[in-house]
Amino acid sequence: MGYSFLHKTVYSLIPTHLHLALRSPRVAIGIGVGVVAAIGVVSYVFTRRKPTAEEIERERRELLARSGRITDGTIMDTMVTEARTAAPDVAQTSSVVDSALTPQIIVYNYRIAGVTYECAQDVTTLAEYVHGIRTDLPVQVRYLPQNPANSIIVAESWSGLRLSSSNPYHAD
Repeated sequence: MGYSFLHKTVYSLIPTHLHLALRSPRVAIGIGVGVVAAIGVVSYVFTRRKPTAEEIERERRELLARSGRITDGTIMDTMVTEARTAAPDVAQTSSVVDSALTPQIIVYNYRIAGVTYECAQDVTTLAEYVHGIRTDLPVQVRYLPQNPANSIIVAESWSGLRLSSSNPYHAD
């Protein structure tokens, strides 16, 4: 019959030098969506804010305080600095009225399944939690069972330290 003049070519806008499978509008839309998604992922990877070392350490302490196992340990050594405050009524002198000892690093050891671990924790950011610790008493250590060397003795929400009676530990 003479109906061929009513038929229009569906693929007339797509170049004919493409492979037959790529001429479909669905395939072209799918490729476009894939390219846009790939560009989005790449831009996210390059522009995201990376956590600082302090944030990574705080997250590690929170994880151990939340889900770590507890064992007994012993403080081996502390690296201590003096905290000095100037007298309020003396303006220009640097006289010391109060010198309190606050450790920066605490070295401790503990034993799990016959293996002795010796670790150190930097507690400079946790000064209010370690002021006045007792090094002559045993401590509690939190560790990950999957990696027993990953341990802490103090965090923002937990402390295994024995403190002097004048500075008790208060968890918020």
